[in-house]
Amino acid sequence: MASLTDFDIRGFTLAGAPPAFIDDPYPFHAALRTHSPVHPIGPGQWLLTRHDDVSAVYRAPQAKSDKRREFAPRFGPGTPLFEHHTTSLVFNDAPLHTRVRRLLMGALNQRAITRMEAGVAALVQRLLDRMADEPAPDLIAHFAAEIPVEVIGNLLDVPAAHRAPLRAWSLAILSALEPAPSAAVLTRGHAAVTDFCAQLREIVAHRRAHPGDPEADVLTRLIQGEHDGEKLGETELLHNCIFLLNAGHETTTNLIGNGVHALLTQRAAWERLVAEPALLPTAVEELLRFESPLQLNNRQLDAPLTLRDVTLPAGDFITLGIGAANHDPAVFHQPGVLDLARKPNHHLAFGHGAHACAGMNVARLEARIALAALAARYPKLDLAGPPVRDRRVRFRGFSALPVRLG
Repeated sequence: MASLTDFDIRGFTLAGAPPAFIDDPYPFHAALRTHSPVHPIGPGQWLLTRHDDVSAVYRAPQAKSDKRREFAPRFGPGTPLFEHHTTSLVFNDAPLHTRVRRLLMGALNQRAITRMEAGVAALVQRLLDRMADEPAPDLIAHFAAEIPVEVIGNLLDVPAAHRAPLRAWSLAILSALEPAPSAAVLTRGHAAVTDFCAQLREIVAHRRAHPGDPEADVLTRLIQGEHDGEKLGETELLHNCIFLLNAGHETTTNLIGNGVHALLTQRAAWERLVAEPALLPTAVEELLRFESPLQLNNRQLDAPLTLRDVTLPAGDFITLGIGAANHDPAVFHQPGVLDLARKPNHHLAFGHGAHACAGMNVARLEARIALAALAARYPKLDLAGPPVRDRRVRFRGFSALPVRLG
């Protein structure tokens, strides 16, 4: 797409984003950075596209994550979606955020992640075995989407027979966070929260009666809390279990799917990764930057905030353009080039500061193991047909990615 002008982007909004933006948002980001870096997208609403501005808002104490004011009219007070999205870790501030994050991070400590590695590697090999038998392998359905569902399912002790609806529930709940969700999307989201909570209540009740080892069993650790008596309430426990699945599903599925697509469409990068597997740690960081799974985040101001020469008043909503910030040429040399050895790489794919993604190291582990196994077993991997792009703007990924294993 040719460069967009000031006129092209003057009336740009996320709620009315054109199809071309979903296909390729980066020319729009570049135009916004140049012509309208602090861009109005509605009354009291702003979109930021510069890395420095997004970073500044992540650090600003007056930029709050609490979404009760925003979500009450969108979901309806007391509805399942409202209860979920105002109880989970991501949309809260201290002291609730601090308390819940401490418990989750204690459950997802480095020892727990290290213990996961062998299980993730075995899972990935099983999925590759199955994919080899598929007449039309789809990297999303048969591989990328299966990994986080199984990993988080194991962490939360969801019985294998009950895992089939988890991905659909996750998609339904998170699709309600789009800038302008339809009534049908909201209905599916409410039903997904209700059904997911019902299943989790049974799982939690069983685990209370039969606790596991809190050093190895994440659900037991969340139920029992910390040694100082800090615990989650029942509602907090249920909704933060849902949050763990949702966050893990979107981040890992889209990271692997976006990453493989980027590597295969920039073939030299794929061939380099096959030849130099030691690049995997920096390659995963570059794939997170290049096609960030979470493209947008949000904050609300409880005091005025000045960005460059623009002062945003208290009460305004700010949308943080993560994907745009990660392609800012002021920070990243040739941001449109996939450089698997890029250093430094100060991407914002996992957020920044106190609200940085609690499961970022789990996602990194899953992506590293998945890409290593794909490159080792199928060095001639290629696309087998046109991919199907997920049409959401908050999350960037594919609904289907047909591949030829070679």
